[in-house]
Amino acid sequence: MKNIKNKETREFFITGLVQGVGFRPFVYRLAQEENLHGWVRNDAKGVRLHIEGHPEALARFQERLQKELPPLARIDSLDVTPTYAQGYQSFRIIDSKSGADKSASVLPDVSLCEACLAEMKDPKNRRHRYPFITCTDCGPRYSIIRTVPYDRPNTSMAPFTMCASCRQEYEDPADRRYHAQPIGCWECGPRLEFWHQAEGEWMKMQSKGDPQADSETFLEETARYIETGQIVAIKGLGGFHLVCDAANEAAVLRLRERKHRPTKPFALMVPSVESAKELAKITPSELALLRSKERPIVLLKKRHSCDLPEAVAPGIDRIGLMLPYTPLHHLLLERLNRPIVATSANLSDEPIIRDGETLRKKMGQVVDAVLDHNREILNACDDSVAQIIGDRVQWLRVARGIAPLSIPLQGVDHAPPILAVGANQKNTIALSLGDKIVISPHIGDLNSIEAMEYFTRTVETFRRFYDFAPETVVCDLHPGYETTKWARELKMKNENLKIVRVQHHYAHVLAVMAEHGYRGKVLAFAFDGTGYGVDGTIWGGEVMVADTQSFERIAHLRPFRLLGGEKAVKEPRRAALALLFELFGLEEILAMENPAVKAFKPAEIRLLHQSWQKGLNAPVSTSMGRLFDAVASLAGVCQHQSYEGESGLRLEAWSGDNRQSHRPLFKIEKDLVDWAPLVRTLAQGKTDAARAFIPALAQTIAHFADLHRDLPIVLSGGVFQNRTLMQACLKSPFADRLMLSKSLPPNDAAIAPGQLYFALRSDSNRRKTASLSSIG
Repeated sequence: MKNIKNKETREFFITGLVQGVGFRPFVYRLAQEENLHGWVRNDAKGVRLHIEGHPEALARFQERLQKELPPLARIDSLDVTPTYAQGYQSFRIIDSKSGADKSASVLPDVSLCEACLAEMKDPKNRRHRYPFITCTDCGPRYSIIRTVPYDRPNTSMAPFTMCASCRQEYEDPADRRYHAQPIGCWECGPRLEFWHQAEGEWMKMQSKGDPQADSETFLEETARYIETGQIVAIKGLGGFHLVCDAANEAAVLRLRERKHRPTKPFALMVPSVESAKELAKITPSELALLRSKERPIVLLKKRHSCDLPEAVAPGIDRIGLMLPYTPLHHLLLERLNRPIVATSANLSDEPIIRDGETLRKKMGQVVDAVLDHNREILNACDDSVAQIIGDRVQWLRVARGIAPLSIPLQGVDHAPPILAVGANQKNTIALSLGDKIVISPHIGDLNSIEAMEYFTRTVETFRRFYDFAPETVVCDLHPGYETTKWARELKMKNENLKIVRVQHHYAHVLAVMAEHGYRGKVLAFAFDGTGYGVDGTIWGGEVMVADTQSFERIAHLRPFRLLGGEKAVKEPRRAALALLFELFGLEEILAMENPAVKAFKPAEIRLLHQSWQKGLNAPVSTSMGRLFDAVASLAGVCQHQSYEGESGLRLEAWSGDNRQSHRPLFKIEKDLVDWAPLVRTLAQGKTDAARAFIPALAQTIAHFADLHRDLPIVLSGGVFQNRTLMQACLKSPFADRLMLSKSLPPNDAAIAPGQLYFALRSDSNRRKTASLSSIG
């Protein structure tokens, strides 16, 4: 360490969430306060500092650097090295430096901060009621960035030339808006637009030449449309919402009809916490999540006194609420002062729409008007969804406010470039970047050409962010997955590319292990709808002992057939009938007075029985998700479902306070979890068995936990989104051994990071990809 006249010199290199969060002005202020000299700058990997001063001041600086971080910042690594003094006489923020190796984290979009909200409400402030007010602590990030480093020329704010006042704030290190890339005001920033239909043609409302007056007019017109029961598309951070008055039953039903969404719950945006409390029972943990800077949709217990139409969330006792998170939302909700439906603007099986022209073209038959603006959304991003179970946050969809999400890799300095392409449902992608895994925001179900285009566009976005060229692509075992096909096509274009295939449920388990940086053995329960097994059947109710090298399937649900293949997913009655076929004769079933049997005509049952006997379009499955479907059907709760998981939500609402069964509902024999006692009981019309089903499943998990007392326990797969099941596990004797997801959902959104963790940790398998299929 260089020591000149009792001074020392150090260089810092810092990675994490340190760009676009006010980190450099924070460093500048600390250096000023400690009388230190040198410089700080962004580069493609993180933030670098050269700093000179007295040893005591340097020690205080380093301590405060880690303890007094800006609200959005996070340090993942901090390297400090001695160097030579340059004789600086001040401390400066210098220009960003680009580099070939880009690994600086791209930040999620962030909800409006309290300081900006106060300014927006202040009549004396020059940004009074400005719908795009922002600062370093809030506003768009991911949705407006083209590449790193996060500087204004690399964003969709580049076309907006700053006025003198904004430029002064932007260049002042002591200002809250120093290098706030989306900075703007009435004079120089983005502006609102309002479109409406007249005789089937879209018409843009003309500007009066005063952006503030225009904004008030457009907001007033938007509110008028909503108040009169019409449907408006409103541009948010990462895409458009379809909005209507949540209390207007006719409007809600009209939106369902136009969007072809018969029963899937609508998310609501409410003007305030007080409004939310009128609709739902909210615990302190749920309130904290609702008010958090991430501003997710939070699933809450609906109040009995909730006077919203049943059409908002048909047949379930939960309601999804979120608070306003952009200045535009705050202004509109302040004017309306009522809950509004705020659901993603997209056609069935297509991604959220991000530009007004596309929306007007595709959704002209759905919406009556559009509140748009001229700041381009470069990267679409849906709303995040979460719930509280116990006092734990469980993320169900990781998107706005959370993603892009990074998971630090313990013990890895520079991972090889690997891309994991995830599953077909709830798709995300993941890539290895330096010492971390980076996970994209929610992409969605890849059931359409448009969805696959969105997937490809997201891959290209992350390649552009980081100049990323993968040497290895990791995909699922399922040969029919669109992601698997995409990986094969990529291999055809590049023969040097390695393709690694990882079994679906094993990837679920590995994702949880990745979040915890765990490499040892675990006892894992992977319960979901469907996933391709190593034996060619459809898995979904798996008990495993696994580590980062391999897994052993030690038990599974008793197999049954999925009558009609994919049709069984949308018709719980088919799963129920298949279970009955396994246990009873055809004539016995036809004579039953069970709701599942009555949901078919006798001729249909006879035809399906022939398919079952011959195995025609009736693949074998161990799916726990389909068992939930079957129980809901046999109990008369749900025979058809219009969205994934509907039967489970309806069953949970119907069951109320779940109770233990007076008889065992599962029979466990070696490697088989047999559902026969449960189904026989339900077939006899004893619906209490359906109410006891979830507690019985928790008892089954406890049985295996007791057999493997030395292992941590991983719970993964979409079934573990069930609150009742998770609550039972969190209260169980094995609760202290649970290893659960922290930021990743338990559903298929976690498949990509799990795939990537396998490829990173299994060195021998990376060298010998041909052996992967044998272990999954």
